[in-house]
Amino acid sequence: MGSYLNPGSTLFRGSLRSKIYVDKSGLIEKTNDLICTEQKYVCVSRPRRFGKSMAANMLAAYYKRDEDTRALFDKLMISQAQSYKEHLNQYDVIRINMQQFLSETHSMEEMLSKICNYLIQDLQEAYEQIRFREKTSLVQTMKDVFANTGHPFVILIDEWDCLFREYQQDKDAQKKYLDFLRVWLKDQDYVGLAYMTGILPIKKYGSHSALNMFIEYSMTDPGDMAQYFGFTEEEVGELCQEYDMSFEETKAWYDGYGLCTHSRYGDQHYSMYSPKSVVEAMLRHKFGTYWNQTETYEALKVYIQMNMDGLKDSIVEMLAGGSVRINTGTFSNDMTTFATKDDVLTLLVHLGYLTYDSQKEEVSIPNKEVSKEYVNAISTMDWKEVIASVEASRKLLEALWEMDEKAVAAGIDKAHKEISILQYNDENSLSCTINLAFYFAREYYTIIRELPTGKGYADICFIPRTLHADKPAAVIELKWDKNAHGAISQIKEKEYVDALKDYHGDLLLAGINYSKKTKKHSCVIEKMEK
Repeated sequence: MGSYLNPGSTLFRGSLRSKIYVDKSGLIEKTNDLICTEQKYVCVSRPRRFGKSMAANMLAAYYKRDEDTRALFDKLMISQAQSYKEHLNQYDVIRINMQQFLSETHSMEEMLSKICNYLIQDLQEAYEQIRFREKTSLVQTMKDVFANTGHPFVILIDEWDCLFREYQQDKDAQKKYLDFLRVWLKDQDYVGLAYMTGILPIKKYGSHSALNMFIEYSMTDPGDMAQYFGFTEEEVGELCQEYDMSFEETKAWYDGYGLCTHSRYGDQHYSMYSPKSVVEAMLRHKFGTYWNQTETYEALKVYIQMNMDGLKDSIVEMLAGGSVRINTGTFSNDMTTFATKDDVLTLLVHLGYLTYDSQKEEVSIPNKEVSKEYVNAISTMDWKEVIASVEASRKLLEALWEMDEKAVAAGIDKAHKEISILQYNDENSLSCTINLAFYFAREYYTIIRELPTGKGYADICFIPRTLHADKPAAVIELKWDKNAHGAISQIKEKEYVDALKDYHGDLLLAGINYSKKTKKHSCVIEKMEK
């Protein structure tokens, strides 16, 4: 049943000139388990660049019964599962890309009518020996097929939420669409598995969801599907070896999506990478921003410039490398209903512009690639003070390398004045200003805030990545209305440099103090070799 893109044998497929295969067939074992326990409704929501369509193609190739696909799967992880042969090629598969139907029609009603007509026609042609009781009812047609064959359907719906993105303001169309899916899928014996993929979780209306039979997996709550949301760190490490690419640089550019699976045996944490970006970097043998091949910074710009109390402060704090606590529970699972800044930030998690730490209930910008999209968006907005600080950060970093204490202090003074939206009243706000002032440092360094040491925490550490080993490391200690020399003394007395036990090379110690009286920063820099 249905039509297929060449499904391949893995979650993600490379370009025409080359192919990258990563075995994610373990996802099939998860869906088999759901079928066996009759938890047959699954909705997986993740960003556009995370291989949703390829996962659906893989499931279609495994379950469809009109073709023997053992050759695709016999050498993959799923072949070791107890449920492998039990479900292989045992189902009629309906594979629908909702975006395609939406693009070919001019209204929600026309789209739903076209879907029904196409499916009814395909089914009645495929099973012409069956005497169908109704020629125009999709539900009855599928009941008739199931009654005659005994084979339930696996229904794979890709881009299920596209209507909510295209018809953002049309609440009536959204509700009718959800009602259609509910009538078609809910409590129907002919459904063996209904698997939907999209970006947004299922839309809420009032206190209930029209599709409350679905088990949902999303970027804020991935459940036991977490390891299948993208490429894991282990998988990316193997690709870096195969394609002779620096894993350290790959991690800086594309890592940062922290997902967690909770179970009775303990929590399992995954560091997740965007498949699209990793594949492009491997094939091109070049690190860069590949986000704009599927999204533009304009989409991000719309949301971060909304007039929400505290939203701008939160974006600036995250751009400086910090994190922000949010409540995801008020998000309405659409792109227009925002009661607070937390709703906007939750949407950015689902779009892939932020990562969510479910244990701390905090969001942050995941990696260098995504951070550049924020800078692109902000550069076209009226946040001139923020972009000025980012642009000045190159010269500030050079001043640190040159141990020019006055230039570093003056640069931080300038950043403080420009980022006046921050409440400047403690070391935390000082830390945010300095991290944003040194924004350019992430080109060369792994930046660690609050690095644990034997006798405390070093405020900020710059550790050069291997490709930039010619740059000195730096330990920066901050003081609020005290003394910059005292900051240097604290670095030495508490032996902060011992935390960099694996680093060998030049090391800069920088003490920075802000005086409440003069409203100026002072800086002391010393150099040592480690």
